[in-house]
Amino acid sequence: MPLIIVESPTKAVTIKKFLKDKAYEVIASRGHVRDLPKSKLGVDIEHDFAPHYIIPQAARKTVKALKEAVKKHSPVILATDEDREGESIAWHVVQVLDLKEGTYQRIAFHEITPTAITQALKNPRSIDLNLVKAQQARRILDRLVGYKLSPFLWKKVMRRLSAGRVQSAALHLIAQREKEIDDFHPQAYWTLETILQKPPQPEQVAAALIAIRKKKIPAPGLLDKAQVATIQKSLSEENFQVVDVIKKEKRLRAPLPFRTSTLQQEAGRKLHFSSKYTMSLAQNLYEKGYISYHRTDATYLSNFALTQAKKYIEKNFGSDYWQGNKQAKTKVKGAQEAHEAIRPTDIQKTPEKLKSKLTVPAFRLYQLIWQRTLASQMKPAIVKTIAIDIQAGDYLFRANGQALQFLGWAKIYPYDFKEKPLPNFQKGDFLRLSKINVGEHFTKPPARYTEPSLIKQLEDLGIGRPSTYAPILSTIQGRNYVEKNGGRFFLTKIGKMVDDILAKHFPKIVDPQFTATMEENLDKIAQGKISWLSVIKNFYEPLIKNL
Repeated sequence: MPLIIVESPTKAVTIKKFLKDKAYEVIASRGHVRDLPKSKLGVDIEHDFAPHYIIPQAARKTVKALKEAVKKHSPVILATDEDREGESIAWHVVQVLDLKEGTYQRIAFHEITPTAITQALKNPRSIDLNLVKAQQARRILDRLVGYKLSPFLWKKVMRRLSAGRVQSAALHLIAQREKEIDDFHPQAYWTLETILQKPPQPEQVAAALIAIRKKKIPAPGLLDKAQVATIQKSLSEENFQVVDVIKKEKRLRAPLPFRTSTLQQEAGRKLHFSSKYTMSLAQNLYEKGYISYHRTDATYLSNFALTQAKKYIEKNFGSDYWQGNKQAKTKVKGAQEAHEAIRPTDIQKTPEKLKSKLTVPAFRLYQLIWQRTLASQMKPAIVKTIAIDIQAGDYLFRANGQALQFLGWAKIYPYDFKEKPLPNFQKGDFLRLSKINVGEHFTKPPARYTEPSLIKQLEDLGIGRPSTYAPILSTIQGRNYVEKNGGRFFLTKIGKMVDDILAKHFPKIVDPQFTATMEENLDKIAQGKISWLSVIKNFYEPLIKNL
């Protein structure tokens, strides 16, 4: 009887359920079966940075069970996730179990469904050693930074601190934002708004001052309080006439299907979930077979998903709402297109149908993924906009309004749209001034990062990859370098000290561009374009020189 090895018990149960009519044994490795030791560096720098792997105490019982299972079953089928981490787990299992070539197979799928598993079993492949090398390089790089820089921080700041290759760059972004906020000096400015009416119509409209003597008022607004008083006084003597009515139709394109970062951002904004919690829920939904693989940079959908979406949209909303099979190329720095976007494995499994099988948070996340997948294949929402320009002597005012004409994708996906109706003014109409509103404001410093905005910034800069965003944010909080207040990140005193020292002595470690280049090099290792050893050597030699 063949033995299928996966990472998690939940995944094992789901696959076993799907293969209940076939003779397969399914067992879980429960994550990595080997790792670098915690008590020492575990990297032989003198001998080409050879890693020294051990079986951690927590994995010994699992490894024993795997060895017993291999004695009873053959061949061994490695069905770990289809990414660097999954490939690495499969390779380590082969090493630990001492599996010989020809006694094992590697299969991969990006959704846990009967069809996907059956298809994968028919098309086994070899272990992708380039992916394994890329994961190993990342692990060694992170270990070198952690174990070489941490003692430096113990001497300079305090014991038990640690540095990390990617987390230090993320911390530096927060520290830079904190400095921008500290250095910020608010500036007063004024806005002027008139409340106008066209007799005998009772409706009133608010129009903001946008230009003086045909010169547009620059942001943020009027900077001279005396000028505001002068304008106020002169407006009482002016006639207000509509000089232009601009009507337009704006098409709001449907959002793309979720990739890892956008799922974390949207779950943070709409559901107030942390990125770590979002990924935990998504992992569970994936392992139960409800969604496709949740670590992905891609935004394309399979033909199967597109066909399902078309049928559902036409049946439930009508053909007017279906956009046509729509695909979009991922525009993400260093994106890997190996996986599909995150989507339900079966559109027919509506959130309501799964509600009784899911916890409330898992249901809410599944609902968001389900809605987003369908919305991505729906027609644009159409908004009718109107701008009314009103002249009063030297001063030009503008009133804006908008109304939703066609819901399109907004029929299914939550969208915060505020309608703003306007009276039916015509060019040439004279209006009566009812009131002048003057507002005093102060410029605001840049906003502190939230989890969604920091993840977006990390992705835009090419720092980290889908699987690393949640651990990065979790680590810098766990080490008390930043704390979250009202959903925003604040730099702690310890975080500032660590960032100051790293920025002074190891500027490359905190440099986003350097960290992004390192990510690109890891991608090149995965593609077989460069040697993992050269990447580590080029990184390590300057690091040690600085130390």
